[in-house]
Amino acid sequence: MKTRVQHALEHLKESGVRITPQRHAILAYLMDSMTHPTADEIYRALEPKFPSMSVATVYNNLKMFIEAGLVRELTYGDSSSRFDANVSDHYHAICEKCGKIADFSIPALENVEQAAAERTGFHIRGHRMEVYGVCRECAEEALSVH
Repeated sequence: MKTRVQHALEHLKESGVRITPQRHAILAYLMDSMTHPTADEIYRALEPKFPSMSVATVYNNLKMFIEAGLVRELTYGDSSSRFDANVSDHYHAICEKCGKIADFSIPALENVEQAAAERTGFHIRGHRMEVYGVCRECAEEALSVH
């Protein structure tokens, strides 16, 4: 049985993209990570294994993965972009203390784009939703301090 990483690598090969060890490692790291890492976090995690790899290499590969539809870039205000290899329709809960992002889905929101188009006349391309709060770990830490 093929893994998500193998399917993604095949998709890239079919698009004419050469699969380098760094490219494979970046994609595998993203697909295995549930933390929605920044480019710098990906670089720091892989740098010991690929000492010649630069941050620019990570950014260039992320850009290519986004263009190939394998990765989504999550931008929140002025902080660093985070990257998500889960490109299915889902939403994010974001901790206001530590910045942790957790995925969740709600089927009831699937008609939001159609409703928005009908009410505004816009041609809707997509939507994004985040909810904000404090993750369990930060809440427990705050309780243990008092």
